[in-house]
Amino acid sequence: MPNTPDNSSQATWGGRFSAPPSELMAIYTDSQHYDRAMYAQDIRASIAHARMLARQGIISDAEATAIVEGLEKIRQEIESGAFVWQPSLEDVHMNIEARLTALVGDAGKKLHTGRSRNDQTGLTFRLYVSDHCKAWLDLCLHLCGVICAAASDNRDVILPGCTHLQPAQPVSLAQHLLAYAGMFKRDAERIVDMLARVRISPLGAAALAGSTYPLDPESVAAEVGFHGIYSNSMDAVSDRDFALEALFVASVIMMHLSRLCEEIIIWANPAFGFVRLPDSFSTGSSIMPQKKNPDVAELMRGKTGRTYGNLVALLTVMKSLPLAYDRDMQEDKEGFFDTDRTVASSLEIMAAMLPALQFDAESMARACHKGFINATELADYLAARGVPFRDAHHITGKIVAVAEQKGCGIGELALDEMQKISPLIENDVYDVLDYAACVRRRETPGGTGPASVQAQLKDFQNWLATFK
Repeated sequence: MPNTPDNSSQATWGGRFSAPPSELMAIYTDSQHYDRAMYAQDIRASIAHARMLARQGIISDAEATAIVEGLEKIRQEIESGAFVWQPSLEDVHMNIEARLTALVGDAGKKLHTGRSRNDQTGLTFRLYVSDHCKAWLDLCLHLCGVICAAASDNRDVILPGCTHLQPAQPVSLAQHLLAYAGMFKRDAERIVDMLARVRISPLGAAALAGSTYPLDPESVAAEVGFHGIYSNSMDAVSDRDFALEALFVASVIMMHLSRLCEEIIIWANPAFGFVRLPDSFSTGSSIMPQKKNPDVAELMRGKTGRTYGNLVALLTVMKSLPLAYDRDMQEDKEGFFDTDRTVASSLEIMAAMLPALQFDAESMARACHKGFINATELADYLAARGVPFRDAHHITGKIVAVAEQKGCGIGELALDEMQKISPLIENDVYDVLDYAACVRRRETPGGTGPASVQAQLKDFQNWLATFK
């Protein structure tokens, strides 16, 4: 039977109405222009529901078989582009059901037995969120692996570590990069934790009060890969915490990406010169021929704001809704779809861009000579000789002031100049003030020392292996 438009008005719920919706209302309430994206999840949930109805004796095995075969055919039609979407049927669920009835007759009309669009939509959207958040997880894991590879390649590179964006102490580039791996590791862990709450089925709640049919919603949940059902039917159809939590996790991911983008943007500025941008991830200027702009990093930083906005928008939608389902909740999907596209594409492009960055170890080494980043080493040197740390801090500050006046680093001061301020300073101080030595000595767990960095890399690799 060909898939031809059916212009009958709201065949699924129009019995009580004597007139169709106004054209303005139909346009305003229509969601199929975006919720078509959930067709695969709607079909998966409907197949599980039909099989359950047959197992429970609510419909016959033959009817369930016809429904399942019809839904599989609809999936093929949608994926081939042959499916004709009917604007009068307002959403993906009603379009699929109408086409199913056209294909298999009255059996198609029985599919909705024991369920409402409230719990149907809830399950479909949860499946969609679950599927796409699992994709985020895979992308976060891949990005962690990319960062770890970059860290492993740059264990001997030293640069100024900063606080307040001011030079603070020398650190290894590997240590710096692994800090971002730690962020995306937490993001991956948040996704895993979140999915445990997303993967709960509301089916069986019907409109809000449950169903009079002898349903087995647990079996539907198991068939679609969920681990349980809601304990309260009103909560089931009115809960959008799962979408809010996904949007929050997405916002944190984008915040982490934005921080990394900010450093790439700063480091690519010739005033720093720590990285050279790859041509494939940069743009030029229409007027200044010398420019090489970090547009990808800037766009990713900018898209973070829209991700935050989608979270705040849904929080605002939900803040005053009475139980149970309200049509306001239709606003839960477009923001998530937009966020999903943003997060997935951003994680993917960052994982592609990072290996193409060229780190300039010489520029980083030169920058270490600015800002007296080995001053803490001198304070620790004095403390190790019995000077109370606060006094050692004060003495070091005086030595830094002398070096600043002379326009040199503290390691370039003559020994007698330092001894005028503290006679405890001896010739071995120059070994202590060496930047590489500063890094090597910091071997506390999580520190920037080589052994510590190697241990961090091993921990990340072991953690990543648990997902394979």
